[in-house]
Amino acid sequence: MGKVEGGMKCVKYLLFVFNFIFWLMGSFVLAVGLWLRFDPETVSLLNGDKAPDTFFIGVYILIGAGSLVMLVGFFGCCGAVRESQCLLGSFFACLLIIFGAEVAAGVFGFLNKDKIIEDVQNFYSTTYNENNNSTLIMSYQKVLNCCGTSTNPCPDPQPDTKDCETGIKDFFNSKLYIIGYVGIGIAGVMVSQELVRVENTQVHTGCD
Repeated sequence: MGKVEGGMKCVKYLLFVFNFIFWLMGSFVLAVGLWLRFDPETVSLLNGDKAPDTFFIGVYILIGAGSLVMLVGFFGCCGAVRESQCLLGSFFACLLIIFGAEVAAGVFGFLNKDKIIEDVQNFYSTTYNENNNSTLIMSYQKVLNCCGTSTNPCPDPQPDTKDCETGIKDFFNSKLYIIGYVGIGIAGVMVSQELVRVENTQVHTGCD
């Protein structure tokens, strides 16, 4: 009996540690998502009335997945401490949903990268052609250190100033790669952590 109880105690602490790691990963994903959503530079480029919102879809998926990971990690920790089968069962069921959401965010970032960039470029070109001295155009030129478009360049560009279509591509490429790598990367870490947890749980059930 002592061996069984000792083994279950090992499993209890092991579950708590892994659930706490999940909670930390959720905090990281949520922090990245919130940073991408409220980054002043990004917001300043996409705050126009007709600005495309496709970029923020992937960000919202990332924020939702991070929040869910934090919530599930918390309940997993509570379930491990209280030895609640209900909470632990809910934790494992939610893992599948979280995994799917994070992979979806990553895939969305990679697959829609070119479409999102093209939408923003078209939005900038249309706005620039309508009024190249508007506040929004000035914001693009300041944030991206660019001016004009490839077909309609600025009359007196500064040295080493690129066109804003190139600036938009470089800027949003970096942001979308963050969404893709964080989403798929954290999902991969979650799977590996879960496999290690299952393996260690099986081993520690034999602890003294």
